[in-house]
Amino acid sequence: MAALELRHLRYLLAVAEHGSFTRAAEELHISQPTLSQQVRQLERTLGVQLLDRTGRTVRPSDAGAVYIEHAHRALRDLAAAERAVHDVQDLSRGHLRLAVTPTFTAYLIGPVVAEFHARHPGITLTLTEAAQDRIEAGLAGDEVDLGIAFTAPHLPGIAATPLFTETLSLVTAAQHVPAAGRRPMPVQDLDRQHLALLSGDFATRGHIDAYFTRHRVHPRITVEANSIQALTEIVQRTGLATVLPDAITHDHVATRAYTPA
Repeated sequence: MAALELRHLRYLLAVAEHGSFTRAAEELHISQPTLSQQVRQLERTLGVQLLDRTGRTVRPSDAGAVYIEHAHRALRDLAAAERAVHDVQDLSRGHLRLAVTPTFTAYLIGPVVAEFHARHPGITLTLTEAAQDRIEAGLAGDEVDLGIAFTAPHLPGIAATPLFTETLSLVTAAQHVPAAGRRPMPVQDLDRQHLALLSGDFATRGHIDAYFTRHRVHPRITVEANSIQALTEIVQRTGLATVLPDAITHDHVATRAYTPA
């Protein structure tokens, strides 16, 4: 695709996004007559009207809407190709879009980013915290380059590589752990235990609920939170227990973990 045609695509997409030649021209830093001329040249080349200019707001025609969808896809593919070229070079420059589930931001992302930056200081990084289904949708839509999440059935086209096994433990404030609690706890002792847990949109919570169901225990979920930091604060100041990855627990000296037997 020639550079002129790429410019045509970007001009068309800008007008469609803003619904106005004036605002699109301001964003593109070109004159409105030049922008209008370039879009009309594209329409003449295709032999079809792409924009409806009759109303106060410029809108894509039916043919234009179809063409714009393909234009978006073409520009995304070209951007992905440019990133791929940098990937196979010396990794001295470029940009990585990384998405992680919230659990991992509490203990994994700091060390990972530190190591990544030390090895590749010329590569910029965009880090996004998102639910696992949103990460996979971002990968499929080329909004994300790499995701860190849990093992699960994945969308078609998603390739997964195991990194490590995460161990979950029952956690409570150190002062609330009896001497017996320092030994493995029978899982039945969790029945009716008051807990503070992550909310249902966390993949970690799905594994926790599955464990309870598998062992036929029914803890009382007293508090639900969408923040691991909030859970650790709650546990340190109440008699409630929670379930967290061991890596998080080890960073909090005021909590103690013990594993159901």
